[in-house]
Amino acid sequence: MVLHAGRFCLVSAMEGVRWAFSCGTWLPSRAEWLLAVRSIQPEEKERIGQFVFARDAKAAMAGRLMIRKLIAEKLNIPWNNIRLQRTAKGKPVLAKDSLNPYPNFNFNISHQGDYAVLAAEPELQVGIDIMKTSFPGRGSISEFFHIMKRKFTNKEWETIRSFKDEWTQLDMFYRNWALKESFIKAVGVGLGFELQRLEFDISPLNLDIGQVYKETRLFLDGEEEKEWAFEESKIDEHHFVAVALRKPDGSRHQDASSQDESKPSQRQFTILTYNDLISSAVPMTPEDPSFWDCFCFTEEILIRNGTKS
Repeated sequence: MVLHAGRFCLVSAMEGVRWAFSCGTWLPSRAEWLLAVRSIQPEEKERIGQFVFARDAKAAMAGRLMIRKLIAEKLNIPWNNIRLQRTAKGKPVLAKDSLNPYPNFNFNISHQGDYAVLAAEPELQVGIDIMKTSFPGRGSISEFFHIMKRKFTNKEWETIRSFKDEWTQLDMFYRNWALKESFIKAVGVGLGFELQRLEFDISPLNLDIGQVYKETRLFLDGEEEKEWAFEESKIDEHHFVAVALRKPDGSRHQDASSQDESKPSQRQFTILTYNDLISSAVPMTPEDPSFWDCFCFTEEILIRNGTKS
């Protein structure tokens, strides 16, 4: 039972949420896509309609549906009463006048590669990033590393290059990148943050698929930031996910300070299906067949370019 706005609301205790959706393998039917479009806010529909490629439209749609599912099911706010806004940096947030029983409720989404992912916490500051290990579009891996040299510290580059084969080096590069992005998204500072101010002491070097680890430490301007914890996991062989966590008052939360940090936590990602995404959905706008036509056109562009989302 939670007191909010002068009245009691029946809300069960919320735990942290970790969801993932494989938008790369999602091939929506006309009915599925049009229902999804009807289940988001008009301004988000307009934004998604501006994407040139179907893969980007699908990832953005999955992110919006995950957010609304989260709020409807965990905060007990009816789907059609949910109002999402964006911060000055473009981060989606729940409107301040919403009947939210958790004043520190925080969520974040990320999509890259084949997945869209979401992390949410009732009391913790949270940022999430997912990266897929893939070869650079042009040039060699060594040339790619040279271009990205200023993004990491010398120690981080030593860790990346400590592996013999280039693919494993690339794997570690994207793992480092996901960690940095998760922190930046948690604090909401945007693209202007100097990445070399952050240094991650990564541990363990190898992650098992489907497990979650919390041993990696963050150093900011050379000082260890003990109030921050980082959950790392691999959804599959090629996708790293990093979740940055911090209490609003700066104190380190219980999970992060436990003495069993070397063991995987139990907060694993739940892989959602399309039916999961829309299980609580309420259509809010009339059906717009033209939106399906636009989506099919973006699919055609991908096929002509020899790619498929």
